[in-house]
Amino acid sequence: MSVPVLTIDGPSGAGKGTVSRAAAKLLQWHYLDSGSIYRSLAIAVLQAGVALEDLAAITQIAKAMRLEFDCGEVLTVRLNGVDITSQLATETTGNAASIVAAYPEVRAVLLQKQKDFRQLPGLVADGRDMGSVVFPDAQFKVYLTASAEERANRRYKQLIEKGIDANLLQITREIEERDRRDSERATAPLMVPDGAVIIDSSSLSIRQVIDAVISLVR
Repeated sequence: MSVPVLTIDGPSGAGKGTVSRAAAKLLQWHYLDSGSIYRSLAIAVLQAGVALEDLAAITQIAKAMRLEFDCGEVLTVRLNGVDITSQLATETTGNAASIVAAYPEVRAVLLQKQKDFRQLPGLVADGRDMGSVVFPDAQFKVYLTASAEERANRRYKQLIEKGIDANLLQITREIEERDRRDSERATAPLMVPDGAVIIDSSSLSIRQVIDAVISLVR
């Protein structure tokens, strides 16, 4: 019997992380945050001082990196044994991750790392190509989206609450640009996976979205 998988795909800022972690806890399944995999690689690349155009060096770093997820009250991500959680959400990391994620050679290396998370009793996989590329045979697929304006507002509030200076217009432009880049890239573009249930979270509470996702599985 194949291990059940719930994939939650969608653009940046739609609430995938919060919803996916809650679903993993409620179902008591394993959890994969694919965005953190690419962001972790971006951090490793930036720490190594490697140029974002140096494909050979980036591929070597991807092969060598060890990644662990601790899905407690908040997600903790460890890169080669070191907690890098606080660095994951920065705009610098996000933009670098979007660039390295566009390389087919890098995606190929990280693809198997992601597939290895599929273990009993089940897996909740959060990302942008989970249902279309990584787990196309997943039994349950969700495409979670929201307007660019709503996603920018959420990101702006998050940053302000953390005491980080932020510009709403700039964040909106960056989100729109990232959407365009992710949708137009040749390898694994952002798309609605075959058979996915589309949920627009623009006017829904997190609780409502989580309930809708869990009801799909149960």
